[in-house]
Amino acid sequence: MYPPIEPHAQGMLEVGGGDRCYWEACGHPRGEPALVVHGGPGSGCTPRQRRLFDPRRYRAILFDQRNCGRSRPHAAEASTDLSANTTPNLVADIERLRIHLGIDRWLVHGGSWGSTLALAYAQSHPRRVSRLVLCGVTTTRRREIDWLFRGVGRFLPEQWQRFREAVPEAAGDEGVVAAYAARMEHPEAAVREAAADAWTRWEDAVIGHEVSGDPRAYTGRPQRDRLALVRICTRYFANAAWLQEGALLERAHQLRDIPGTLIHGRLDLSSPLETAWRLQRAWPRSQLHVVEDSGHTGSPSMNECLLAALDGPAAAPKPA
Repeated sequence: MYPPIEPHAQGMLEVGGGDRCYWEACGHPRGEPALVVHGGPGSGCTPRQRRLFDPRRYRAILFDQRNCGRSRPHAAEASTDLSANTTPNLVADIERLRIHLGIDRWLVHGGSWGSTLALAYAQSHPRRVSRLVLCGVTTTRRREIDWLFRGVGRFLPEQWQRFREAVPEAAGDEGVVAAYAARMEHPEAAVREAAADAWTRWEDAVIGHEVSGDPRAYTGRPQRDRLALVRICTRYFANAAWLQEGALLERAHQLRDIPGTLIHGRLDLSSPLETAWRLQRAWPRSQLHVVEDSGHTGSPSMNECLLAALDGPAAAPKPA
């Protein structure tokens, strides 16, 4: 990766309803614009993501999605209203940020949930995207959510049983995510904290069994960040991200003028390869690179593939 770098510009963008999103820019101030769309939902951007971009070439823009990271108000606070934190509003936030920064078109890079949001943005504003580079591809279909929070339990039955037993009020095994979402809105802090702990232990159980997986990827985060992550995650997944089932795959033809690179680990236990494979078949201008030794959280081989994609040729100017 490129050496550590600090932003040369940053700010807070008013996005409506009292919500403000943190953004930063690093690299070449007049370079090729590139946007990083972080995962989670609710993870926030990190200094490591700055290092994906050649600072001599790119003007890299990172931002924290609503109510997480350095954006305000923060979802860890029980009083923070998340009713406006939806996928359509996040898409609108990205477009608002583009206009605020005076960018005509930009490369958009997203991983995991970030790939879902990047696809939703590109399909809504295709003339504003020069390229898409997506890793750990997801579309947040209900079947994908059900796999991660129920189906994969076939491989981890003991850990899944603990995850399930933490919400005995759930309406069957299919209602587990909704039950966690309800607990994250409970007025008692102890209830919210216990739910966040159980949720992140399950996420770590899945990630920790992947190649190169960090068994404390979620539980090792500061408590405030974990609370925000789980509160936002459960809200999005309980509502299938406010996306019609399969819509991002069905609308892939809207990406016909956008070149794309899809990078996915063969051993991804969280998000099986099928989704990336289906997306590539529906989007002829995309290329799918399957990384044989990687899971969802990546590997040195996946890093090399991602850096090669970002260091590739700039997109040709789009005809007027």
